[in-house]
Amino acid sequence: MPASSKTPTRSEMAILDILWSREEATAQTVHESFQHTRSAGYTGTLKLMQLMHQKGLLGRRREGRSHVYYPLVEEQDTRASLLSSFIDTTFSGSASKLMVHLLGNKAVSRQELDEIRDYLDRIEEDKS
Repeated sequence: MPASSKTPTRSEMAILDILWSREEATAQTVHESFQHTRSAGYTGTLKLMQLMHQKGLLGRRREGRSHVYYPLVEEQDTRASLLSSFIDTTFSGSASKLMVHLLGNKAVSRQELDEIRDYLDRIEEDKS
């Protein structure tokens, strides 16, 4: 399956977030976890999880009359891939343009700025 077909949608990310935190769950459990924030019915959740299984994002095993689903993709790798794709398509591949945009359009606390400086210092030290 092509790599682009493994790119999760927003709804798929919501399911992956639940499964990354729980490690595994039935469609019913996943549905109950986000039914307060999403209007999808149980059958919609189940169908989406079945499609994610076909797409290679989720694995599943039978337990009684239900399937237990678990992520086949790593959280950090998935987030890194999505961010990289976003930077490529939105900021012409420039991480610095992304940072300028982020810092220029959102109030950033002194603590956040200190954390960013510390992170940049560590990157410079690692490259030395």
